[in-house]
Amino acid sequence: MELRPAGRAPLNRTATTPTPSRPDPRGPALPAIVAGTVAHRRRDPIAHSFRLRHDMWLVDADHLPDLGGWRWVLGEIRPVDHLGAGGLRENLARLLAQHAIGLADTDRIVMLANPRSLGHVFDPLTVYWIHRGDDVAAVVLEVNNTYGGRHPYVLVPDAQGRAEVDKQFYVSPFHDVSGRYVVRAEASDQGVVVSVALDRPGARRFSASVHGPVRPLTLRAAMRSAMARPLPGWRVSALIRAHGIWLWARGLPVRPRPVNHVAAGVDPAWGDR
Repeated sequence: MELRPAGRAPLNRTATTPTPSRPDPRGPALPAIVAGTVAHRRRDPIAHSFRLRHDMWLVDADHLPDLGGWRWVLGEIRPVDHLGAGGLRENLARLLAQHAIGLADTDRIVMLANPRSLGHVFDPLTVYWIHRGDDVAAVVLEVNNTYGGRHPYVLVPDAQGRAEVDKQFYVSPFHDVSGRYVVRAEASDQGVVVSVALDRPGARRFSASVHGPVRPLTLRAAMRSAMARPLPGWRVSALIRAHGIWLWARGLPVRPRPVNHVAAGVDPAWGDR
């Protein structure tokens, strides 16, 4: 199988004449901004929930957008920030092969991610849809924690974009690695919906989601997003820690972090360092 290196697609300079990086009937025109709403809900032993507006980028992993001289301020997606050293397609091909899923050079990879801006990126969840023909052959959830670790989950969703997988990775200091994730992940011209719920015997313990419409990612749209919700990476990192302190101050017990591990067969950088 011949693997193609990730390239960069030129970005429009106006918001009125979008030029998709790769027109394709299997998904939305890309690149795009998802004007999203992020929601978290913890059910016990201390109930806590929040909602906030947060923009993410929806891109073709083979044609990453380039904002030129504005990229440091307004954002860019660097493969090394998401799947480690090497190209996105190469890393995904290696990962999918471990689950007996091939990645053809004709498959389209749609990626939902937080861009790097002002020298910083933190992406709790990056989602990759592997489009094969008119179907989604697989969905990869790349989960990052605040300890510098990352872990990929490979899912084969049903027709409604739903799948389940056992939890394997330590994320919140208030949850151990037991339980099962129930996932829904869809991306279309109508918008993006990604939800992840953590179930344990007899109860749903936690749920998180992001949903919102898509609009063309242009230089003007990127500027509007940066002005409305500046410093996205720093903001996400700060909010996660602020909510953690709030829960800890109210007596929620901290679960010990497991001994360092590396997901089998992948780059050691993917492990929980």
